Amino acid sequence: MKQALQLKLGQQLTMTPQLQQAIKLLQLSTLDLQMEIQQVLQSNPLLEVDEGDDAPGPEGEQDDRETVAEASDGPMEHLERSAGDDSGSPQDYEPSMPEDLPVDTQWEDLLPSSAPPTGSANEANELDYDSRTGSVPDLHEHLLWQLNLTRLSDLDRAIDVDEVTAVLHALQQFEPTGVFAADLQECLLLQLRQLPDDTPYIEQARVLITRHIAQLGNGDYAQIMRRMKLDEEALRRVLAVVQTLDPFPGKRIGEDDTEYVIPDVFVRKREGRWVVELNPDIAPRLRINDAYAGMIRRADNSADNTYLRDNLQEARWFLKSLQSRNETLMKVASEIVAHQRNFLDYGEEAMKPLVLHDIADAVDMHESTISRVTTRKFMHTPRGIFELKYFFSSHVATAEGGACSSTAIRALLKKLIAGENARKPLSDSRLAQLLSEQGIQVARRTIAKYRDSLGIPPSNERKRLI
Repeated sequence: MKQALQLKLGQQLTMTPQLQQAIKLLQLSTLDLQMEIQQVLQSNPLLEVDEGDDAPGPEGEQDDRETVAEASDGPMEHLERSAGDDSGSPQDYEPSMPEDLPVDTQWEDLLPSSAPPTGSANEANELDYDSRTGSVPDLHEHLLWQLNLTRLSDLDRAIDVDEVTAVLHALQQFEPTGVFAADLQECLLLQLRQLPDDTPYIEQARVLITRHIAQLGNGDYAQIMRRMKLDEEALRRVLAVVQTLDPFPGKRIGEDDTEYVIPDVFVRKREGRWVVELNPDIAPRLRINDAYAGMIRRADNSADNTYLRDNLQEARWFLKSLQSRNETLMKVASEIVAHQRNFLDYGEEAMKPLVLHDIADAVDMHESTISRVTTRKFMHTPRGIFELKYFFSSHVATAEGGACSSTAIRALLKKLIAGENARKPLSDSRLAQLLSEQGIQVARRTIAKYRDSLGIPPSNERKRLI
């Protein structure tokens, strides 16, 4: 086998640690970002929270803002180009800010607030610790707790075959009523037994659940009225009693999965224009520690000096990455607002079609970057708090050759179904026809898919008596 030398020309994209850090911060949610900042503050002595103790004057205000991050030509591109631009000298550790902002805003809107938490807030957090960290007993634990308080013999607790029925009757007295039912019918009957005997139409409700639950599920009210010999008004009263029952009683007991959302940006209307502002409370203002930075000496390779110099460089890159995240988030959020002004003015029915590629072209970034920015990031608007991904949707062609957002179509479906006659609900074919009359061409199966995504049952299950 003959050996030979060959020259080969190629290109390879290498991600520096600094760029990796910027991408990591970019995709973090607000809560994850706060945790990341706390970890960096604990591990890097060159980085500290700017608590605003210096109280700078008018000329010092700009210098104070410069403690957050260095200037960048672009949110992500500058990090890659500047990976090796660091002399390590203590004189140049203070970053500079760009003269022109990437969006129409002020630095006070873009940068996090420097106000430290007040003592009362800290005390409130301590008092609320148990409510935030305490666990809620699930249904199994809730029932075991009641079982331990119930007087049962050892034979009952072993659930002997001869005692199964008696034990079951005892268990069916547990709260919430209906948890030990064998099926839906028994679950509802157990709850009816808990109601006072003088409850109006309770006997008719028991007959309805016992003999005609199948017709009730199919919405066949005419057959129910004929078999039970009830008029429409009487059946309406009976159904009102049944509707007070809970078919899933166990869902009321269990872990509270409520998730609290902290908006990343605020959208407000000022002087007829929609303005985007970064939430000033999502992260503390950071700066480089002057005392430690002043200890760094040139041409000193001692272990202490090397440690300080390395941490200084890491601190500077973290500030740059944090600033890059803020600028990129502001750019993307501002462009989304520019595309969806009609939604902010008129609601969901005015939502325009929007895909990641549209925003990527507008801000000159890759679609993957836009995907990271819009994931687990939330926008506070006068219409509510929405994840940035909410504003993206596919489009459906209109009769005039335009496009309509799928979000707008869902809003129209909710409006049409909310206004339908409950005696004769609109079928999917009829809904498609009504949208076609408005110039929106949507297939029946697409209507069914949108309806299912909204949690709206089909027309036969929506049929009601009025």
